Amino acid sequence: MLTTLAIENYRSLRRLVMPLRRLNVVTGANGTGKSSLYRALRLLADASRNGAVAALAREGGLPSTLWAGPENISKAVRRGEQPIQGTVRTKSVSLRMGFASDDYGYAMDLGLPRPPAGAFALDPEIKREVLWAGPFLRPASLLVERGNGGVRIRDGDGEWHDGGHQLQPFDSMLSEFADPERAPELLTLRERMRSWRFYDHLRTDADAPARQVQIGTRTTILGPEGADVAAALQTIREIGPRGALDEAIEQAFPRSKVEIRTDGGRFEVAFHQHGLLRPLTGAELSDGTLRYLLWVAALLTPRPPALLVLNEPETSLHPDLLPALANLVVTAAKDTQVIAVTHSRPFLAALQAGSEETGLDLQVLELIKEFGQTAIEGQRPLDEPPWKWPSR
Repeated sequence: MLTTLAIENYRSLRRLVMPLRRLNVVTGANGTGKSSLYRALRLLADASRNGAVAALAREGGLPSTLWAGPENISKAVRRGEQPIQGTVRTKSVSLRMGFASDDYGYAMDLGLPRPPAGAFALDPEIKREVLWAGPFLRPASLLVERGNGGVRIRDGDGEWHDGGHQLQPFDSMLSEFADPERAPELLTLRERMRSWRFYDHLRTDADAPARQVQIGTRTTILGPEGADVAAALQTIREIGPRGALDEAIEQAFPRSKVEIRTDGGRFEVAFHQHGLLRPLTGAELSDGTLRYLLWVAALLTPRPPALLVLNEPETSLHPDLLPALANLVVTAAKDTQVIAVTHSRPFLAALQAGSEETGLDLQVLELIKEFGQTAIEGQRPLDEPPWKWPSR
């Protein structure tokens, strides 16, 4: 389980060091940085697949994603005695992301390419990567480090050894240097990060794949758009917790049930609703009903990830469905760490009630804006978890 998440210089996240627990709810007004936090987490996950640089390039390159305010905000500005003005940069351009858990920590530092950059001038370079043991970065806890394209590995006796080959500035050591013999910790961390699951674009529009009949196979992980929802629901029914699917439907839609019809390997949702003479197909379901079924398929997964990140799961749902959705999230958090981003107070209240009932460790993190930068409400500098960035 992650205990700390740290982001620096990504959009409004000028410096954010966030403590994490089993179930974390990130909330706040519009424009406070919730979406930036979600996207930063996705960038970290992309690093395990060697996709962080490409993802940043798609956002317009490093200059478009960096903190747009001044390098320093003086006390006079904070007191309102002077306007915010640009200052002469004294530090290298740097976007840094990292996290720590009880066993391992990881940090990545991205910067501008060295001239001449050629045709790929918007591609940032990975300047530094480190993996360490334990929750805090210390020289003695370093296991693998990357700098200037080279990788060094520390053996069991504490001696450093050259990794043997140079990395390209756009390649992460997570994807390119996972040696199961010399650096098994790097391989363990890479696979753990690759298991992270993100849901922010479950489609329910008229042309959504979830509304169509689909070829089905055993589906332990719902796809990012929910196209395989019928197969995922049937998989939960067959190998998931006994009765969990029917219970989730009953809580949201009393006296209703979901049937998965199959014909020649093609799967289709049939929703039996109390009072109707025939079941509704996926094409006939309302946006809210289909979205709830998608969340059932995602959150009752028989194969829980190391981290599950949900972006505004309450979207399109009627307030009466929020307690049932909250129950699904709390149930999922028993087997995996969850970060839920929401601006719905009723959904937050339902999550709090569910966590109190089950004794689950829930943490609410409310984001605010101070001089354009995202901060955690009530968190003072001494309240931050211990965190240190690796030097270049």
